[in-house]
Amino acid sequence: MTHRAQFTGVAWLRIASAALIFALWRRPWRYFAQQNAAVRWNIVALGAVLGGMNVCFYLAIDRLPLGTVAAIEFLPVIALAAAGARTRRNAVALVVAVAGVYLLTDVRLGGEPLGIAFAFANAGFFAAYIVLAHRLANDGRLSGLDGLAAAMLVAAVGILALGTYDAVPALVDPVALLAGIGVGITSSVIPYVCDQLAMARMQRSTYALLVSVLPATATVIGIVVLAQIPHPVEVVGVGLVMLGVALHRALAPH
Repeated sequence: MTHRAQFTGVAWLRIASAALIFALWRRPWRYFAQQNAAVRWNIVALGAVLGGMNVCFYLAIDRLPLGTVAAIEFLPVIALAAAGARTRRNAVALVVAVAGVYLLTDVRLGGEPLGIAFAFANAGFFAAYIVLAHRLANDGRLSGLDGLAAAMLVAAVGILALGTYDAVPALVDPVALLAGIGVGITSSVIPYVCDQLAMARMQRSTYALLVSVLPATATVIGIVVLAQIPHPVEVVGVGLVMLGVALHRALAPH
């Protein structure tokens, strides 16, 4: 099995197992049927984003350090925020973050251009995820969880053709299957549920500040779990991206 097959298979197992859990827990088709066209399109769009984001993420970390991918992930979020609130402080935050991403991509562009492409695609999906998921969360009550559950089903169906064949070896291997389900629970159920609960209670800017430590956490996990030792310049780049996120979010008007 090639690396591509391994990682697309993992992405499908992650989404499929999460979709199954959400389906048993929330039965989201009932919620979906009760919504108007605008909400349904938001759910479908979120499902497409979840599918694309997961696939691009795994294909990116197959080629780049986890911390690098996580840092690049934040660039479009800062850019969109800076465009929406044109202040000097947001401009400084954007410049700092861009400098960090430049260092990260300059180190890897020569040897891993495809990895950089997947990382930036993942970043675009992540920005879209925050916007679409925040809309569901602001619908009130716990309906955001039902919308998320429906979107996860859409994502599972959307990448069915891409990842099912690659995941077949895991389906007949109990250990690999349990590992895939574990990945789905810990990376697609618990975090996304927490996202919905958090987004329903705080502004988007506050939420982004709380996750600004993600690149550093991802770097540590990449070193410990994946043995991905970052280049010293990459460490500086990750730090600059974190500073840019924290600077913008901490100083953004409420």
